[in-house]
Amino acid sequence: VPGTRERKEFMIWNEARECMSRDEMQNMQSARLRKLVNNVYHNVEFYRKKMQELGLEPGDIKGIEDIEKLPFTTKNDLRDNYPFGLLAVPQSQIVRVHASSGTTGKATVVAYTRKDIELWQECVARDLMMCPPKKKDIIQVAYGYGLFTGGLGLHYGAENLGCTTVPMSTGNTKRLVTMMEDFKATAIACTPSYLLH
Repeated sequence: VPGTRERKEFMIWNEARECMSRDEMQNMQSARLRKLVNNVYHNVEFYRKKMQELGLEPGDIKGIEDIEKLPFTTKNDLRDNYPFGLLAVPQSQIVRVHASSGTTGKATVVAYTRKDIELWQECVARDLMMCPPKKKDIIQVAYGYGLFTGGLGLHYGAENLGCTTVPMSTGNTKRLVTMMEDFKATAIACTPSYLLH
């Protein structure tokens, strides 16, 4: 297909992960699922009880095809275990905490290890490659910084790509537009409603 090579170069960030065969992907997913289930079963009382109620043990999960055997986690489960009841690692390994706004009830909390932050940065970089940005791009991040995970997630993902990243956050729209014009921003990351505003 004409242009496929050029398109691939712009859309793929991590060729080893994004271009693996279906069998390789399923093997990786299965290994990660087994490790995850074993970790939460032995380190998170909430999940151990939920699995025991279903008569499940970690060894019952052989591969990704067994994911349907696992219990769902609901928003109420997240709220009921606020703030740190679902941690699968010691608190000393947590380097960042984000939370929802809590507008519909108690906030839900997400705690990140250093490895989680690296993974989130990688995922965002892969997402951004679908646009695709280039190293010469100047990206204004107009998601909220703070407890909302979007601002810092987009920030680190854009930096990971090598883009110039402007941490504008939300609010002060007049200043945002001025900086966009002055910096000659080539991309913006924000909610669609804020962009329309």
